[in-house]
Amino acid sequence: MSLLSIENLSLSIHDSPILHGISLRIGEGEITALTGESGSGKSMTAFATMGLLPKGATTSGAIRFDGTNLLTLPEPQLCDLRGREIGMVFQEPMTALNPVQTIGAQVMETILVHKAMKPERAEERTREVLDRVGLPPDRFALSRYPHELSGGQRQRVVIAMAIALRPRLLIADEPTTALDVTTQAQIIELLKGLVREQNMALMMITHDLAVVSDMADTLNVMRHGEIVESGPTADVLREMRHPYTRQLFEASRHQADLGDAKADAPLLSVQNVSRDYPLPRKTLFGPRPTFRAVNHVSFDIRRGERVGLVGESGCGKSTLTRAILGLEPTQLGQITLDGDPVWQGGHPNLTVRRKMQVVFQDPYGSFNPRHRVARLITEPFHLLQDPPKGSARGNAIAEALTAVGLKPEDADRHIHAFSGGQRQRIAIARALIIKPELIVFDEAVSALDVRVRAQILDLMADLSRAYGLTYLFISHDLSVVRSITDRVMVMRAGEIVEDRPTEAIFDAPRHPYTRALMEAAPKLPELPEAQDAPHPAL
Repeated sequence: MSLLSIENLSLSIHDSPILHGISLRIGEGEITALTGESGSGKSMTAFATMGLLPKGATTSGAIRFDGTNLLTLPEPQLCDLRGREIGMVFQEPMTALNPVQTIGAQVMETILVHKAMKPERAEERTREVLDRVGLPPDRFALSRYPHELSGGQRQRVVIAMAIALRPRLLIADEPTTALDVTTQAQIIELLKGLVREQNMALMMITHDLAVVSDMADTLNVMRHGEIVESGPTADVLREMRHPYTRQLFEASRHQADLGDAKADAPLLSVQNVSRDYPLPRKTLFGPRPTFRAVNHVSFDIRRGERVGLVGESGCGKSTLTRAILGLEPTQLGQITLDGDPVWQGGHPNLTVRRKMQVVFQDPYGSFNPRHRVARLITEPFHLLQDPPKGSARGNAIAEALTAVGLKPEDADRHIHAFSGGQRQRIAIARALIIKPELIVFDEAVSALDVRVRAQILDLMADLSRAYGLTYLFISHDLSVVRSITDRVMVMRAGEIVEDRPTEAIFDAPRHPYTRALMEAAPKLPELPEAQDAPHPAL
């Protein structure tokens, strides 16, 4: 008998249909994956199971948990099930955690709310569960706050909260998105271990087929609120009877046509750079210790070169990026762009800042939602001594939007009117509009669906060929880095441990850390031959 059975579930919100006849089953000790692009209905299926639907939602069908239809349960009974019998791991741990509460208090809250045990035993259980997820209390005190942890550590706290009462069903909504490959591998092994040890059922929601290819027992491919293909994971990935499944698979393996590099003289020069941060004093009058985030780093990026920077969370990538952009000073060494220092006289050099732009991971978070696109993409004009005005400004906006595959009339729309991929195109337009000499892409595609990611990578390749872009591409996704760079630098504990041409790095990594990153990265099976079986067109 299945622990969870979703039977012909349909969902509408304010009369707008979201889900159409969803049916799936999950047994104890089984891992079932839901995959598909944003808007396919994966998360809404999870929210319906948890009874967390928004106002205006109407449902039909049934969601049976151990024989009980969850759709008919009153809220008090659903509250009793949540946390005790059904746990959920949300995609973004920093928003799922309370920033003003300690990690110990937040894990303990799940136990105390359900009155599952006395406070003394609840604290003991909290220590046990944090230790189980790889956060032993001797190294990660219960008194620590979420901001004191890395992204992977915060995700472990969220998992600890979800499994504190040993639920029979765990729903994990994109638990590995935006994590580096080694942390991602650890989280996957942790979830698989919990299923084995506690005979727990796991619903894994992800857009990454490589993550579920050797993890899930069954795979459900969702598109536009429907399950278009379902079955044992190995069978689905081998047969790919629906064209959409094959499109997702091909997009996951997509390689952009980057073209030959036109590398010229050095543009960015980083020479012997170190960056220290002060730590709290251990004694009242003792010396203040420091933490070295970047340690004697040196490299050049030549004009027209496309360089990747990879490494785990906490390796110093972000600190180095802020130093390159002139957002933070360095204690040692010098960074120059086209011969001019990035930091001069105790202040960032505005002459150099005009020559650099950055594209962030979350385009929506980097835009003011109240402003129209025209104003958003012209923000870099404040760096110019004589910014274009009137018709020249309009022409610059139209040129930038056209370059990234959008229409000039999109300038009058607000950012909420665009999809995630279109927002990232607008972010790239903002970076291009003052024609910078260097662009920094900071995890610019890590949160995008595989098909949207493939489109953005193709756009970057097209722009590189057309404009001879020089860029630094920072990412934890090694397959993306391989597709979009000529050279890769591998960073570990504040140092560059390997710096070689991209294909040389991937074909024959020399440093043990580089090899460890390659081995940790999830891998897709080989692409099967196309099936001849007919199927309705997309």
